[in-house]
Amino acid sequence: MKRNVYCDVPSFLDDNAKTGASLPFDEDLSVLGSALEVGSRTAPNRLACQAMEGCDGDADGRPGELTERRYRRFAAGGAGIIWFEATAVMREGRANPRQLYITEDNLDSFKKQVEEIKETALRERGHEPLVIMQATHSGRYSKPDGTPAPIIVKHDPLLEKDAAVDDSRIATDDYLERVGESLVSGARLAETAGFDGVDIKSCHRYLLSELLSAYDRPGRYGGPFENRTRLLRESVKGALGATSPGFIVTSRLNVCDGVPYPSGFGTDGEGSFDPAEPSRLVKELSALGVKLLDITMGNPYFNPHVNRPFASGPYEPEEHPLLGVKRVLEGTALVKKAAPTAALICSAVSYLGVAAPGVVSAYIRDGGFDAAGFGREAIAYPDFAKDILDSGMMDRRKICLCCSKCTEIMRKPGGTPGCAVRDREIYLPLYRELCGG
Repeated sequence: MKRNVYCDVPSFLDDNAKTGASLPFDEDLSVLGSALEVGSRTAPNRLACQAMEGCDGDADGRPGELTERRYRRFAAGGAGIIWFEATAVMREGRANPRQLYITEDNLDSFKKQVEEIKETALRERGHEPLVIMQATHSGRYSKPDGTPAPIIVKHDPLLEKDAAVDDSRIATDDYLERVGESLVSGARLAETAGFDGVDIKSCHRYLLSELLSAYDRPGRYGGPFENRTRLLRESVKGALGATSPGFIVTSRLNVCDGVPYPSGFGTDGEGSFDPAEPSRLVKELSALGVKLLDITMGNPYFNPHVNRPFASGPYEPEEHPLLGVKRVLEGTALVKKAAPTAALICSAVSYLGVAAPGVVSAYIRDGGFDAAGFGREAIAYPDFAKDILDSGMMDRRKICLCCSKCTEIMRKPGGTPGCAVRDREIYLPLYRELCGG
């Protein structure tokens, strides 16, 4: 079964038919260059750099040299939206000792970072992108000092099959209220730093995402839908109230965990996508005033093929990667129907290689979603948007190979992930040192 990324369109079209994925494809890419209105703000095009954590901040949470380098490359690359990576709002919620962490004490560093992004983009591309800060609490995956220090909302037999988490690590309702307060404070800080918006992160089984499937948790944050979505909704509402009217409050939102109910949100008993609750949640967030949502699925620690279909990785999924791409794109289009006035960004398109622009153009033109997010692709190929918009194609010599080397680096203690294939001078020596490749 073919699992290489697509270096030419005919190969994609052939597999698209053979696998039954039947993804739409449009040779006219002009829609990607059109502006996207998000409330009172405007993204200059429909291409987005997704939040891709570099684990290369300083110990006090401010951006480091490699962080600054990464965003200079993104800014010069021409994307209309730069989704700034996971930035902790509580120290104990950091995923690693070098995860970004915004505070009053280091706010000037974030101001400088945003200014540099906008100045670079304006100089190189003649426009300023929307820059969204992803406010996070890593929950189950917290490692603020480099060793696991999980904060969970419930026990999960699937995620704890190899190592049970002590009951003392279950967050209380009072603690979850403090998390909400910290997310709102983080939104205020993000606006002060010059970001165009804040993402109340609720994806990939981090803290707020895990709450969405807390069916058997007692108290204010578990059980019925109203309780499981409470922290996300209240944090969004608080952030909207604490910031200026034009400031964007959004969420990187898991609409399907890819594991069977009751372990997963947005799934049935077989683990297949069930859109009922995700659609309801998207509709309620839109009613609160959310005008932009970044849609994703899966858990990169448990079933990474669900949210980032790969050519090679830690295991070989039973499904062809194109079917994984289809699940995410069709799922995004389905929940879009619940909130037609909100702008939705898709995910999971890096595997498509040079065929990605044609696929996302077809969905955007048909109203399935409004912008296309590129994650690993942006790490390997930071000027992907420039090439798509200027030449009408992606360069096959630059595309992400979905080889998972960036993830391998990230999983190693002290690893600062990047592309060991396309950014060899910086990251190949690190890959060889940490991963033995």
